[in-house]
Amino acid sequence: MGMMASYGDAAVIRATFDEASSALGRDLWQLVNEGPMDALNQTVNTQPLMLTAGVAVYRLWQEKGGPVPALVAGHSLGEYSALVAAGVLQLKDAVPLVELRARAMQEAVPASEGAMAAILGLDAAAVIEACAESAQGQVVEAVNFNEPKQTVIAGHKAAVERAAELAKAKGAKRAVMLPVSAPFHCSLMRPAAEKLRVRLSELPLAVPQIPVLNNVDVARPTDPEIIRAALVRQAAAPVRWVEVMQAMQAAGVTHVIECGPGKVLSGLAKRCAEGLIGMAMADSAGLEAALAIAKEG
Repeated sequence: MGMMASYGDAAVIRATFDEASSALGRDLWQLVNEGPMDALNQTVNTQPLMLTAGVAVYRLWQEKGGPVPALVAGHSLGEYSALVAAGVLQLKDAVPLVELRARAMQEAVPASEGAMAAILGLDAAAVIEACAESAQGQVVEAVNFNEPKQTVIAGHKAAVERAAELAKAKGAKRAVMLPVSAPFHCSLMRPAAEKLRVRLSELPLAVPQIPVLNNVDVARPTDPEIIRAALVRQAAAPVRWVEVMQAMQAAGVTHVIECGPGKVLSGLAKRCAEGLIGMAMADSAGLEAALAIAKEG
């Protein structure tokens, strides 16, 4: 709780949360500061909160004179923050949209039937092979390619457990079951994708003011209709983060700066693309460090 406290009393942070709370019809600022923790951990709250936090920190970056990025991207839910930063989606539309996304994902698979696991220390190709050999008529798929030696799998609980054991037999250092409420990004999420399709068809999307590298195709479409279709597919398709980072590097990006109260993605950057430097604006100190580097360059 209080994950935004490390940014001090920046007015733009509070204003962004007020805007999001107004769009959602409940007080996200109170939730983020006071909890309770079990409410914070519910995906219908977590997704709107993380979206808002990312946008709030990006707006603080802008207010402090941070330069416009060459490219933006987001991991899974973070793609929605990237689209708001790029002007494709308005925050007032994005917050209820991701709440719907969270609820639809939660409803797609009964809580006890789905699972996810992180496979550490094994090449992605071997993880994909373990999934294929473990399915036995059920669904288990590689869904988050986070770094070359870290791939997350998702699907039916029993199939995920079988694949995790087989991955260890194939040489994985660890296979860690994840405390999640749904098997995100696997084909079991197709019902959620259909609900997203309906809602997205009702929302205005604009041409990006900053190129947005998407998860599903590792592409940067400018046509709002192509962006809309890619977001629908993203819900039930893998997050190709290794390729996203490599595409950023290929485009000439040297520094990847993470927006929001977290440091996971900045740590992954250099492991995805050698020489890429990750920085995290996880608090005021991180924000100032990132600004200093950006203004030097």
